[in-house]
Parts: sequence; structure tokens; C-alpha cells
Amino acid sequence: MSGATSSRLSRFEKSRFIGARDTMIVYDCDDAGQFARLEARLGDDDLLGRNLIQSFGPDTLAEARNRGFRLATIN
Repeated sequence: MSGATSSRLSRFEKSRFIGARDTMIVYDCDDAGQFARLEARLGDDDLLGRNLIQSFGPDTLAEARNRGFRLATIN
């Protein structure tokens, strides 16, 4: 699951937690499974083009939850 920093989105390379506003799900980009799901959604649902991606400041899961997001789960 979580490990060393893997790939990050080019526009959000300093952000570990990225939220999708349409589902209010936050993805941990340091988790390979969650990052793969986020990348798939970016392509399939055009989240960037539709301005539905959000980063958080501070870049923490607690801040994402404070804004109403819930952590993605691996099924």
C-alpha cells in the first residue's frame, strides 16, 4: 500500500492528496492503487478539463476530511 513517493500528477507534483469534487473522494498519490484509480478517472471522466480536481492546504488527509472528502478505498 503506502510506500515511497510514486508518480504524481504533473500539475500537482507537490500534492500527496488529490480530491475529485464530483464524488468527494480523496486519493492518496503515494498509494499505487489509489493513484492508478485517480489516473483512470482523469482520462475517463476528464476531471482536469471539467475543473473537478482539488488539492488541499495543508496537504493532509485531515484537511481533505475537513472539507467533506472521504478517502478512496481499494475494492
